[in-house]
Amino acid sequence: MLLQKTEDGLYCAAGGFHIDPWRPVKVAIITHAHSDHVRPGSALYLTEESGREILQLRLGPDARVESIPYGESIAHDGVKVSFHPAGHILGSAQVRIEHNGEVAVVSGDYKLENDGLCPPFEPVRCHHFVTESTFGLPIYRWRLQAEIFSEINQWWRENQALGRASILFCYALGKAQRVLAGLDPSIGPIFVHGAVERYLPAYRRAGANFPTVGKYLDSSRNERGSSFVIAPRSADNSPWMRKFGEVSTACASGWMQVRGARRRRSLDRGFVLSDHADWNGLLQTVKATGAEKIWVTHGYSHQLARWLREAGWQADALETRYGEEIESDAE
Repeated sequence: MLLQKTEDGLYCAAGGFHIDPWRPVKVAIITHAHSDHVRPGSALYLTEESGREILQLRLGPDARVESIPYGESIAHDGVKVSFHPAGHILGSAQVRIEHNGEVAVVSGDYKLENDGLCPPFEPVRCHHFVTESTFGLPIYRWRLQAEIFSEINQWWRENQALGRASILFCYALGKAQRVLAGLDPSIGPIFVHGAVERYLPAYRRAGANFPTVGKYLDSSRNERGSSFVIAPRSADNSPWMRKFGEVSTACASGWMQVRGARRRRSLDRGFVLSDHADWNGLLQTVKATGAEKIWVTHGYSHQLARWLREAGWQADALETRYGEEIESDAE
């Protein structure tokens, strides 16, 4: 078998490398730069080319980061390795490894709806597929993102009419850029937290088109009560947030699908917008790979693995040391 479960995470013994390891290793192949998939301290990191800049930002200037573009392959100790679009965030990739006629694919995180900010997800045929299961329950079924963005912009207009700034909390890397691209800048001024702004240059260099983001509030134009603000959850109740005066708060997350999630987080609104595949997307992807063996990780792994076994797949849950992206880690 090409992949092994070890105390450091997924390991390919034939190639001598780990994929998204939990601890420092000699060679770490990285699916994307969220903190639950990349840890500091490895000797060498290999990632997809468009995500290299972001990964370097997360790891620091001293980390050795190398990259190859989507679809191009390299040989590592005789094992063929290539990256394929996962559609999750900029630079996110599925890792395909091939050796002696056997093919395994590690998906990392993925979503099927094209957000226009990174290449859309492409299913990869394989014998062994490792899938995420962040939203691996039938209750998680997403509406089209255009509908969600329409609701977010309408919420902004309603708050503006009441003289309230609209503050939307979401992950600083990936979700924040997706929300920014979906806003209607004709409604009013847009501001982003510094944790969000640090990733915008990499997205722009990759071709993303964003509305203009303000740097300073202009009290003469009543921007306090008309602005839209994108920030990580860690900014809630901070001095930075208080400068916007009276506000209405919301969160953009797949977890908003669950009744009570908004109330527990003391939010005015919740928008169901996820960068992960929903239940239908997970099943569609597993079928598209043609894989006989499925490992399920990151989320409702035991539940999805059980469903797949009952449907005829060889499926097992793969425990992970880290859960979903830690928001404070995104700074």
